[in-house]
Amino acid sequence: MRRLFPVTEGTAAQAPAGAGPAAGAAADREWGLAELAAAYAYPEPAPGAPRPWLRANMVSSLDGAAQHEGRSQPISSAADMRIFGTLRALADVIVVGAETVRQEGYRPGRVRAEFAGARAAAGQTPVPAIAVVTASLELDFTLPLFTSPLVPTLVLTGASAAPDRVAAAEKAGAQVVIAGEGMGVEPVRAVQALAGLGHTRLLTEGGPRLLGQLIAAEVLDELCLTVSPTLTAGGAQRIAGGPSVAVPHRFALASLLEEDGFLFGRYRRP
Repeated sequence: MRRLFPVTEGTAAQAPAGAGPAAGAAADREWGLAELAAAYAYPEPAPGAPRPWLRANMVSSLDGAAQHEGRSQPISSAADMRIFGTLRALADVIVVGAETVRQEGYRPGRVRAEFAGARAAAGQTPVPAIAVVTASLELDFTLPLFTSPLVPTLVLTGASAAPDRVAAAEKAGAQVVIAGEGMGVEPVRAVQALAGLGHTRLLTEGGPRLLGQLIAAEVLDELCLTVSPTLTAGGAQRIAGGPSVAVPHRFALASLLEEDGFLFGRYRRP
């Protein structure tokens, strides 16, 4: 793993004398989980009521595909999965769309000993909660995601959701959170509802339709984007779908890492 941006004094110090900052940026070495956690740390909360911070983590091929044959794994890598796991370990809650839960076979969060102390010190639960965004609640409530999580799985839905499906979710042990007036979930209300439950370090892993809704509602603070050095062609979805925004949202590059040709960028809303 090497840091391409920003170039710090530490990376420059690793370069040969007189080589200049570019050589420091190119220094390649193995990063530990603590270094990754520091590189992807959430912003320090402001005094008083902490503001929720919503980041997305997505992977894209060189030609813009977010998936291959319906799954993201074929365009991922070992380094991408290390960052994936680190981002999960830093989050209070992972927000995910129902279709992604079905396609990717989502399971409950698992305890990671390497992050246990840091989570306890930050006042977090041993694992992040999974929050499933769904209008219809057409989910298989017999899956481990609902029957055996260490912390209850959250189901974000609208006030008009079918009562029998709400009852089925609650019977399975899920906590149903109303985050919309009608059938669907309103992104602003979803973020507010999660913050009201004490979840201020938010992570979404999509899918594309959910990410598009979050972008359109202007609640996304940060995008962690892995650019995979692969080409897939075909008609795969981009990382974000749905209607386009009226004016493109300009984000600023916060950091850029590289390993084995994969680029790991962090972009923040100004």
